[in-house]
Amino acid sequence: MRAPETMLDARDALYLRRAIELADLGRSRGNRPFGALIVGADGCVLAEAWCNTAETGDCTGHAETTAVRLASPRHSREELARATIYSSAEPCVMCAGAIFWANIGRVVFGIDAVALRGFRGERLDQRDAELSCRDVFDASPGGIVCVGPALLEEAARSHIGAWKA
Repeated sequence: MRAPETMLDARDALYLRRAIELADLGRSRGNRPFGALIVGADGCVLAEAWCNTAETGDCTGHAETTAVRLASPRHSREELARATIYSSAEPCVMCAGAIFWANIGRVVFGIDAVALRGFRGERLDQRDAELSCRDVFDASPGGIVCVGPALLEEAARSHIGAWKA
């Protein structure tokens, strides 16, 4: 079921637009169009990443997992608990798990998995893996705040024509 679009304040909109820019950068490099950044409570960017699976051949090189890999060795779990990860698209189950294990306390995302499926097409091999990230976050004892979908039209633009066979 699709969640209604969320309105964002100026700070969240700024950082989510940066995640969308990173998605476009990744796409320009031959990857799928996904971007993410982690921002500390003080507004400092702790990590930026784009999906790099085509560049690296690493199937786990999603934008969110790459951002977590960059941030977690350099920032404490306490600092990450106060941070927000901004993602151009709803985090998949793998990325939601990485966000959980990194102890990131808040997620803001653009296009949701239901809308993304419209661009990607039906993939029966991945249908069971399309749980909402909220399902993962709701199972976490610490409670991860999840905001999205947001800036849906802007986030969707990155995916137009990107999902050719």
